[in-house]
Formats: sequence, C-alpha cells, structure tokens
Amino acid sequence: MAMKLRPLYDRIVVTRKETGEQMRGGIIIPDTAKEKPQQAEVIAVGEGKFAEDGKRMKLDVKAGDTVLIGKYSGTDIKIDDVEYTILREDEVLAVVE
Repeated sequence: MAMKLRPLYDRIVVTRKETGEQMRGGIIIPDTAKEKPQQAEVIAVGEGKFAEDGKRMKLDVKAGDTVLIGKYSGTDIKIDDVEYTILREDEVLAVVE
C-alpha cells in the first residue's frame, strides 16, 4: 500500500479480491455488469469504538484477515489507482479461516 491509511473507531479498510474472468457461452461480461466480489482482504483496522463506560472495545478482525462482506457494503474509494472499501466492523459477515 503506497499510502498509509488509518481508519477511525470501528472502521476497517479492505480490498475486494477479484474473481477470475467471467464467461458465459463464450461471451466476456464487461466490468460494469460483473458482480462485486464478496471476499476481501483487510488492509487496516481502527482502534475500536468506545463503550458506554468509556473503555475502548477492540475489533475482532486484524490486518491480513480474509473476510466476507456484502456486495454493496461500505464506501468505495480510490487512492493511487487502487480501489479500497471502508466499512464498519459490524458490516463484516464472517472471517474466512
């Protein structure tokens, strides 16, 4: 990652893992018609949000984890021609082990 990103609170930064070229009946599907991948790699995590008692709650995911996220979860951003998705930890569906 060329630029350091530090997400705030319970947010995480992920990159979606691209699937192989999709072909149906010999027809190549354009990028605009492809579904967004649901598997992503965690690039950076925030320090966690604060509980009502004022203590910080740590996140369950860490950088390097592979996670499953919803197709339209989070906010997509592009930095230095690399696409990232920033989302809250509660938008993560599962951690792939």
